[in-house]
Amino acid sequence: MKKIDFTDLDGKVLRVFLMILEESSVSKAADRLGVTQSAISHTLGKLRQVLGDPLFVRSGQGLTPTERALSLKDPAQSVLDGMRALTEGRPFDPQSEQMDFQIATNDMPRELIFPDLLRTTRDDAIRLRLEFIPSGVPDPELLRNDRCQLMLTPLPPDGPDIFQKRLMTSPLMVFYDANRREPPNSWNSYCQSEHVDVRFADGRSARSVMRGVDQSQIKPATVTLPHFNAISSFVKGSDMISTDTALMKSGPLADLDCAPLPFECEPVVIYLVWHQRSANDPAHKWLRTQIEGIASTLQI
Repeated sequence: MKKIDFTDLDGKVLRVFLMILEESSVSKAADRLGVTQSAISHTLGKLRQVLGDPLFVRSGQGLTPTERALSLKDPAQSVLDGMRALTEGRPFDPQSEQMDFQIATNDMPRELIFPDLLRTTRDDAIRLRLEFIPSGVPDPELLRNDRCQLMLTPLPPDGPDIFQKRLMTSPLMVFYDANRREPPNSWNSYCQSEHVDVRFADGRSARSVMRGVDQSQIKPATVTLPHFNAISSFVKGSDMISTDTALMKSGPLADLDCAPLPFECEPVVIYLVWHQRSANDPAHKWLRTQIEGIASTLQI
């Protein structure tokens, strides 16, 4: 049998390793990478032979990493980052490359920006694949571990290796059904209304974007949802209200009525966020430019 040495390793092998480490599953890693399970298993076998370690052992329905695998996580990511840096300054033609991006964002930015972006790129024969994950209150580790390459969020994570840029600004509005009620006309009536709210996976509320407001006075939400798209179903035909950005009127909450908040509240800023490793990558810069161009038409 031909002996395998470290020179047989490449970026694709390291990416497979990191994906298995993240998903604790060969099948889920295959789904994420768009390849067959047998291809992932073959790559894992090569890694095990090169490194002289099982790397992952079966545990219940998933895989548990060995100590050796855990110790390799940061070095493998660093090697991938270094390989990516080699492409900086290279000739770039979006029509000649297959571009795959994982993007963390919630319902509103996803629906307002990316369908238009994808239609335009397809018309231009640009091969672009997008995978979306919910951002909620985003964790910078999503970017550091390359789980996503870009975030759109009003709550940008902080860190010396995290870059951000203001993308768009929108005031907060009250969304309601005008066939059932008038919008609240005072702070007190707003606080006493029944609310529909969104709570993210980490337990924090979408009300986190309300700055300079004493939220302890607001009546607890009657309905709490995991995402914004379901808000209309509960508000329509009821006396309940939801507080969201005015941009929602052009997206997930298009079928609801809206009115300004009956009190002072800072507008919401949506930020574009990425890791320093992607700052000068030409494909990443191209995507950021496309997103900014579409967002500039959505200002409210």
